[in-house]
Amino acid sequence: MIAVVCPGQGSQKPGFLAPWLEIDGVREHLEKLSAAVDLDLIHYGTEADEETIKDTSVAQPLIVAAGIIAGSQLKKNPAFDASQVIFAGHSVGEVTAAALSGVLSEEDAMRFIKVRATGMADAAAAAPSGMSAVLGGKEEDVREAISAANLTAANSNGGGQIVAAGALEDLKNFAENPPAKTRVIPLKVAGAFHTSFMESAVAPLQEFAETLSLAAPQAELLSNYDGQAVADGKAVVDSLVAQVTRPVRWDLCMEALSAREVTAVVELAPAGTLVGLAKRGMRGTPGIAVNTPADLDQAAAAFTN
Repeated sequence: MIAVVCPGQGSQKPGFLAPWLEIDGVREHLEKLSAAVDLDLIHYGTEADEETIKDTSVAQPLIVAAGIIAGSQLKKNPAFDASQVIFAGHSVGEVTAAALSGVLSEEDAMRFIKVRATGMADAAAAAPSGMSAVLGGKEEDVREAISAANLTAANSNGGGQIVAAGALEDLKNFAENPPAKTRVIPLKVAGAFHTSFMESAVAPLQEFAETLSLAAPQAELLSNYDGQAVADGKAVVDSLVAQVTRPVRWDLCMEALSAREVTAVVELAPAGTLVGLAKRGMRGTPGIAVNTPADLDQAAAAFTN
């Protein structure tokens, strides 16, 4: 089995979509995805600066669109075999995975992410909040320290990395008094995602979700709530809505992938974060970062090795 994984917010980089536009049909594909969210994703993915694409309302649609483009191109390779795939996504990447696995149409996935991103951006603007990666330390001690600092363990990424989220002042105090044997690194995100700070984004997303046409996943799809497979389309989307305020357990996804003895982890664009986590959390499993079309052949070769 091959794990095809989709990254979350913070993975975007200025100009990262440019190489994909060299493929025939990709510009038109991106224009279609852009129309669904009423954003010029080609501009944001090729010309906009780092600060501009950090904006949640831009970053989330951009990341999902990039994953859909890269995943669509991978599927076109003759070596690709959907029966060998396990899809999973980290945070907003779970929406990408839902689209690639067939739960949502591409257009519905983009419309969903627009509602999600707008709601989360508004929630982030309502109070100064953020996220910081906590590297190292004893997991139990780190979790206790995060809780004691009035913060939430919003992402459990495995390999000795937990992301704390909450008010900026609490994050500042936490960084000044970190748990033993840890490093605390502020993340380039606009708010405390996957915490109660995002509560106001849930109702509009739930309302929109009820209008969607859903299908069962065409390949195995893991939830980053508990790392378990979700077989029903409604359950997938219900989980995506709940995910806005619920912690991401990527560590449990990696445990599930290891238990299934996947032979490679293929991360779709903008790639790098999840294969990096897999190096620590899934030791010995090859990781392939698909950042440009030149990486597609190596990703496709994983299906024949």
